[in-house]
Amino acid sequence: MDESGYDKRVIRAAAVQIAPVLDRAGGTLERVLNAIAEGADKGVGFMVFPETFLPYYPYFSFIDPPYRMGARHLALYDQAVTVPGPVTQALSAAARRHAMVLVVGVNERDGGSLYNTQLVFDADGTLALKRRKITPTYHERMIWGQGDGSGLHAVDTAVGRVGALACWEHYNPLARYALMADGEQIHASQFPGALVGPVFHDQIEAAIRHHAAESACFVVNATGWLTDEQRAAIDPGGTHHRVLAGGCHTAIISPEGQHVVPPMTQGEGLLIADCDLSLVMKRKRMMDSVGHYARPELLRLYLDNRPAPALHRAAAPTLAETPDGPDEHRLDDRPVAVLRHPAE
Repeated sequence: MDESGYDKRVIRAAAVQIAPVLDRAGGTLERVLNAIAEGADKGVGFMVFPETFLPYYPYFSFIDPPYRMGARHLALYDQAVTVPGPVTQALSAAARRHAMVLVVGVNERDGGSLYNTQLVFDADGTLALKRRKITPTYHERMIWGQGDGSGLHAVDTAVGRVGALACWEHYNPLARYALMADGEQIHASQFPGALVGPVFHDQIEAAIRHHAAESACFVVNATGWLTDEQRAAIDPGGTHHRVLAGGCHTAIISPEGQHVVPPMTQGEGLLIADCDLSLVMKRKRMMDSVGHYARPELLRLYLDNRPAPALHRAAAPTLAETPDGPDEHRLDDRPVAVLRHPAE
């Protein structure tokens, strides 16, 4: 920030569109680390990778019926990321080495479930945010569990205040509003890419450009890529190759909803652009959807951002607690049975 009190820095951002490694454990991580080093050589300070890029997006779930996907699902379990673990240690070290803020999508394994998880590493290697996609989309519900509201917030990083959503979460206006109201300056958007066909490309562009203009933030969007050989490996019969292509729209969008540089829709590479954060305030002066353009007395968002573990342990009451007094150990929404005596 300068003497004006708002951020006027210029941040060099990169959205990565590369193919995962489907047939070798650890192969995709190598590609991620190489991309980070390449971006660092080009002065990048903020980098976004595609949705669940580590170890790979479960493309098989889009074309296989549930009864046939067991072996492929278990293979994904075998390579899934634990947080913390060796993969997050490698990403943290890369962020710290190159003084770069990273947003990486992973298949997270926690206990017996997988989750679509977004990790934000600050430039000092700190894991600033771990959030899970709140509702997996359609076929994805056979693969991942649901996230909770604890990750629906922005975080302060070396490049500014960063928020993140995955794929069709951008069709959930309340999830987007939660990040807008939390002051995100840069929004990390992730889609799988190489899926559904050209219509997905068009939908991605509409979603991220709208969010940038409505939130008055930069959107850095990364989509993945599949080679012809990978499509053949995912779909050996060739029946579904058409829906394992297209849908790539790696882009960097300004707070006015405009492309900062032309998007990448084919092939592999790093899309790099300089993002002038002063444009955030320029846009908000005209339309601040959580400030002067909001009407919270009429319309407002209620967010339950408490973590939602499967088990809650209630501590035993202390002697200082009375039956009529507050019980800080009781959950607000715990059902309570009350026995009422008839009036005398």
